[in-house]
Amino acid sequence: MTSPSQTAVTKTDTPGPDTEGAASEKKGKSGALTGRSPGQLMWARFKRDRTGVISACIVLFFFAIGLLAPVISKLYGKDPYTRYGTQTEGLLINNYPAGPNGGMSSDFWFGIEPELGRDVFMQLLYGIRNTLGLAVAITLVSVLTAIVLGVAAGYFGGRTDYFIGRVIDLLMAFPNQLFYVAFVPVVGAIFVAPQDEMPLWLRSTILILVMWFLGWMSLARLLRGQVLSLREREFIEAAKISGASPGRIIRRELVPNVMTPILVQTTYMLPNFVTSIAGLSFLGVGLVEPTPDWGRMFAKAADYYHNDITYLFFPGVAMVLFIVAFNLLGDSVRDAFDPKRAR
Repeated sequence: MTSPSQTAVTKTDTPGPDTEGAASEKKGKSGALTGRSPGQLMWARFKRDRTGVISACIVLFFFAIGLLAPVISKLYGKDPYTRYGTQTEGLLINNYPAGPNGGMSSDFWFGIEPELGRDVFMQLLYGIRNTLGLAVAITLVSVLTAIVLGVAAGYFGGRTDYFIGRVIDLLMAFPNQLFYVAFVPVVGAIFVAPQDEMPLWLRSTILILVMWFLGWMSLARLLRGQVLSLREREFIEAAKISGASPGRIIRRELVPNVMTPILVQTTYMLPNFVTSIAGLSFLGVGLVEPTPDWGRMFAKAADYYHNDITYLFFPGVAMVLFIVAFNLLGDSVRDAFDPKRAR
């Protein structure tokens, strides 16, 4: 027979799936229980979320095709700039694709663009590449700025907190979209004369700077509040007593403890920047011809949809799919870091 002590040991060594021990411990190769780090626990919870995993796969797919757009273009045998419809007779009739569904065929998978006759598949791939590239750059700069200013305001307090707080309040009073529309042309006019064409690198840099200027405040305010609650904790006091410098305390103690809101907010910021960039291109103040862009495709589709709805279908579905997937990914990341929070 099994003794009560043996039974107790057996129950202790094999915790159920719903207990905290199953979430925080696992058996090693020797059979001993080993602890899991917070990152491992987060990853384990995230893998159990089917919605999050599917959303992550969709997001990674978009980034992959954006990065590999030149390779796909070489394999596909076409580029986003050549006007195939005007070079080959019979592809366009009265400036619209001659074939059904926007001219879709084995040669042109997503059809051709009305009037100019460019390949829609290549336009879409390079549009994803350009839009996501700008959005990632703006997100990285905005997050770094928010970390530096938000954590500094919360940790140092006093005049530093007051000054940074007033700057945040002032910038948050600006209407973002209106500011973008108004200031992108103004900043561009400072560097390039009206009769000259603005190079792509300068236009992209202006978009990054203008959108960064009003893109970091929400995260900075959130981090300030988090740091205010952390700076009086025992481990921060212990670090001060041990003689650690403020920079070391911020790098080693504070920033690692606010990574959760940073990651979660980043997953919300990036799709917002994607839609903002597309909106600026749609209004004609973002990326312009002949640079492929999601927003520019929407702008041209607004003129074509009466006779060629297919041209609007592909960029529309792609953007909706990406935005929804990234937002769902943000929800899953938040739930993985904070499992007690109900959706």
